[in-house]
Amino acid sequence: MISLLSTLAPLLCGGLLAATGAGKLFGRQVARQAAGTVLVRLLGDGRRAARALRCVGAAELAVAAGLLAAPRAVASCGAAAVLGAGFLGYLGYAKATAPRSSCGCTAGEEGPIGWRSFTRAALVVAAGLAAPAADGTWWSAPAGRPVASAVLVLLAAAVLVVLFGGVDRLWLLPLRRARLRVFGHPLGGPAAGAPVAASVELLERSLAWQAASAVVRSGLLDHWDEDGWRILRYAGVHEGGQGARPVNVLFALDLAATVDNTPRPAVRVTVVDDATDEVVQVPLPTAAPRTLLPLAEPA
Repeated sequence: MISLLSTLAPLLCGGLLAATGAGKLFGRQVARQAAGTVLVRLLGDGRRAARALRCVGAAELAVAAGLLAAPRAVASCGAAAVLGAGFLGYLGYAKATAPRSSCGCTAGEEGPIGWRSFTRAALVVAAGLAAPAADGTWWSAPAGRPVASAVLVLLAAAVLVVLFGGVDRLWLLPLRRARLRVFGHPLGGPAAGAPVAASVELLERSLAWQAASAVVRSGLLDHWDEDGWRILRYAGVHEGGQGARPVNVLFALDLAATVDNTPRPAVRVTVVDDATDEVVQVPLPTAAPRTLLPLAEPA
């Protein structure tokens, strides 16, 4: 298997370099990608950084062509190893001096430099060093071991897909959706409650909150879950016949309700005297629904 992997290494490395090089050389978003890299600071200009990326893309395509046409040539393999080592050095410098910068390695990635970028560069170095030790050329390998060659190429292609963050939506998103269908949402079960912050957000958007806002005088003081309800406690002041007295305002709403699944929740409101724990009958005014203002069109 090791010998077969060495034989197919030029094909796999050439395909990787061809994909990344074509994205840099012919991509339409190269200027925007270059603006997020450390090359702007090194070269002092965004246009120079974009030109540098295109030059690197041309070099990658040239090395890929050499690996595919002459997989055992010292020049092709050495160029691949040197190119990968240069990538590792650049990534290390960028990660150390500008951790939030992007690498500009591919046409679809714009996030900070991560493990994928370093892994791709390390694979290029490994392929350049392993190719000269191959028993034959990559196009002759399927003739002797067709099944093993096909399996290895498919596995390597899957690894390369994982190493390209720009295509996560093609495999990672469906995988996450399948996991949710099989195992369920972590907040979706009846015994699982929504986060407290989600309950507070839902409460503060409700009509019950608007009606009781004249009594409430504090932020959230306490909360607990009981019989499928989440109780939220706030401090308040009730202006009654006996004068102003401190009270606790208790809101009860569905334990699993959030803004996403219950936009208009049923909320129970109870006002309790802070000193005697007696329920205080407070007539709450009927809150009028909020009027949605029209969105102004841009000029």
